[in-house]
Amino acid sequence: MEKYGSKLLGTSYKDPITSFSLFQKFSVQHPEAYWSIVLNELAVSFHDAPKCILDTTDESKHGGTWLPGSVLNIAECCLLPRSHPRKEDSSLAVVWRDEGCDDSNISHMTLKEFREQVMLVASALDAIFSKGDAIAIDMPMTVNAVIIYLAIILAGCVVVSIADSFAAKEIATRLRVSKAKGIFTQDFILRGGRKFPLYSRVVEAAPLKAIVLPVIGNEVGIQLREQDLSWKVFLSSANRHPRSNNYTPIYQPVEAVTNILFSSGTTGEPKAIPWTQLSPIRGAADSWAHIDVQAGDVFCWPTNLGWVMGPASIYSCFLSGATLALYHGSPLGRGFGKFVQDAGVTILGTVPSLVKAWRSTQCLKGLDWTRIKSFASTGEVSNIDDDLWLSSRAYYKPIIECCGGTELASCYIQGSPLQPQVFGAFSTASLTTGFVILDEHGIPYPDDQACVGEVGLFPVYMGATDRLLNADHEKVYFEGMPMYRGMRLRRHGDIIKRTVGGYLIVQGRADDTMNLGGIKISSIEIERVCDCADESISETAAVSVAPVYGGPEQLVIFVVLKKGFNAKPDELKSIFSRAIHRNLNPLFKVNNVKIVPEFPRTASNKLLRRVLRDQMKQEIPIWSRI
Repeated sequence: MEKYGSKLLGTSYKDPITSFSLFQKFSVQHPEAYWSIVLNELAVSFHDAPKCILDTTDESKHGGTWLPGSVLNIAECCLLPRSHPRKEDSSLAVVWRDEGCDDSNISHMTLKEFREQVMLVASALDAIFSKGDAIAIDMPMTVNAVIIYLAIILAGCVVVSIADSFAAKEIATRLRVSKAKGIFTQDFILRGGRKFPLYSRVVEAAPLKAIVLPVIGNEVGIQLREQDLSWKVFLSSANRHPRSNNYTPIYQPVEAVTNILFSSGTTGEPKAIPWTQLSPIRGAADSWAHIDVQAGDVFCWPTNLGWVMGPASIYSCFLSGATLALYHGSPLGRGFGKFVQDAGVTILGTVPSLVKAWRSTQCLKGLDWTRIKSFASTGEVSNIDDDLWLSSRAYYKPIIECCGGTELASCYIQGSPLQPQVFGAFSTASLTTGFVILDEHGIPYPDDQACVGEVGLFPVYMGATDRLLNADHEKVYFEGMPMYRGMRLRRHGDIIKRTVGGYLIVQGRADDTMNLGGIKISSIEIERVCDCADESISETAAVSVAPVYGGPEQLVIFVVLKKGFNAKPDELKSIFSRAIHRNLNPLFKVNNVKIVPEFPRTASNKLLRRVLRDQMKQEIPIWSRI
């Protein structure tokens, strides 16, 4: 803004803080001007340069065509040294530590060492797979997982992102939808000194070729199927390749798919969301502009490649010259906190449930987090008390709230270091993002009015999807949305509140998708599992309720029993928990079970979960400690 503010805003420009909102509006109206500047701030190198920034001549594309004619390999952009942003071969690319090694030195890899490892894995991939093949990753986000992720894209293949917490059935669904040809996984997951099976879940899911990494040492600790390869054997094929350290990337058009991620909608099957090479650029640009990620930063965000923040963290670091910090273990304990201290983390990303756990266990006591310049938070609604406590760990540094979606590859509302930040709230739409808040009739409220309603995004949104692999993109995101200034608004599904002071607070979903511990899932998926969990059950309804004073959403299951059966809520709570852990995700927690004689329904017999949700809001009093 100091460099371009006067040129872009003219006499209206005062300084970066005073003029931030004006600059944000300018970026929405003139995205070409904004992106032509920002592309030079990120480590994006084109093999063939784009003809222009944005082409809106094709009226069938709501979001326009971005960087038409450009050809690149986004993984190569992550790996090459450059003068701006400053990335040298000797720069630290990744730092990490294994759980249980709290007093050992931090492990590290320079950009040159990291690039050589990625090229080695890409060479090994060429011996087994073909260009365009979809290859899954189902393992914790370790340094090897990041190497594999970029190697798959460098080799012109497509990453299929699967969270390591999923049951075999959920893994199988994602492998089938993506048409994956192979999968990288680990023999076990190590948490708190205990081993949990992972390879066995992959085996149960599909007969695909698996490449299996050992969680400890160099040898896998489990018998492999005939078609599978250990990591050691897989890499040996590349070691025989004379050019493995000088790999030639596969260059593809900017619209080529590089990653398939999954997001639950309101239907049973998760939406398969393809990321093109535009998606990483958008995500990294938001981190650069709103979280101030830059060369010299050490960026840590405990997450997984199966969730949007996994790939977003990789690109946020490697396209801006920051160092990626990874903890190979659970982030819940003191070991993670000590890693943050010892690695000199400057930007720490969290989810609110993680902060709540740190605060309640007091596991961070005595640690020095003063190198942190800012926190970031996403995944669920923040608790104000917990945020105040977290901020105090680093001399009251700001917490930048982030809210977006896998299909956007970014955040549509965020905080900014150039604005006063409020705990649990967003201070601005992200740069180049336009939106309106709609009333119940689909009419936008005035931009300066305090209100509550469903958000409608402006469709011209760099990095957002224009297709889904297993659903009708037009129907999911545009059908039934109102027109605004000649544009068909894009559906996102959030209900947001704009306060008198102009801050934004997310108040839940317009549909029946719930957000449990940062993982979006539909009510229907949970109900399908619970309906079959016990013979006494006639039907179930799953709703999530946000506590009055913030914090993670709580899962409540309403139950109608069959005639003649008499079950107790506590018994059903245990039964539902086991069924959900076995069939969906062991991270989901059932907070409450309520037995009712019947469910409220519409005239067409549709279940009114909203009425049940409102009923529970009256019954779950949670008081702030402030």
